[in-house]
Amino acid sequence: MLRIWPFLLILLLIFTPLFSQEDLFEEEILENEVLEDEAPHDEPWDGGLWYYDEDDDEDEYEEDEERPAPPPIETDWYNYQVSLYSRGDRSFNMTLGVIFPMYFSGIDQERGIGLSLGGTGTLGYSYFLTSNIFLGGELTGMFSFSRMGNTLFIVPFGVRGGYQFVFRRLEIPISLMIGMAPQLFLNESYFGWLILKPGISFFWRQSADWSFGLNTIWWFVPQWPRTGPNVYGNFFELTLSARYHF
Repeated sequence: MLRIWPFLLILLLIFTPLFSQEDLFEEEILENEVLEDEAPHDEPWDGGLWYYDEDDDEDEYEEDEERPAPPPIETDWYNYQVSLYSRGDRSFNMTLGVIFPMYFSGIDQERGIGLSLGGTGTLGYSYFLTSNIFLGGELTGMFSFSRMGNTLFIVPFGVRGGYQFVFRRLEIPISLMIGMAPQLFLNESYFGWLILKPGISFFWRQSADWSFGLNTIWWFVPQWPRTGPNVYGNFFELTLSARYHF
């Protein structure tokens, strides 16, 4: 019987440290669980995207609470307008109408040829340097009858430029033609070294290719002969035009 006591004492000394380590391990686990419960939940999650719970973000707003409205989107495109014309645009004009002799200075009106209502036509070309400024050329022909039934012919040609206002489909070009004007009456001819034709027109843009309008143009036609008095003729043109845009 006395031999058993030493054996039991040895077993007690061996297993006592093991039980004490197991108790310490259990106490450490309990402390970690308490710390996790007390830790705030709004800290960023560092467990990776695969473990991220999207429901946590939805909990920031209660069911009855409205989410804030997104900020308004500001843009500059509302006031942006596309110009109908740009550099390089071209147009070809075809014009027909009537011309009214107005008055002639430098000659006796009683002894003048007394021109009547006549006709005129023009072929013109315009090239747009900007969306509003254009430059081109034109060739015009006109005729008018005297009181004796004879015919006066004038064939002006020259350079034409101007500025065009655009209001949606309404186009209003203001132009000036500067050129020369050969003239023929009976057997007499005269080469006019200068003609001025200021004018204003009103066009309606029917389509992308065509526009139609009305022209009001003043003709200033001076004559400076070698012999005799200088004469300054003035005419008023009222014509209709068709323009082809390309």
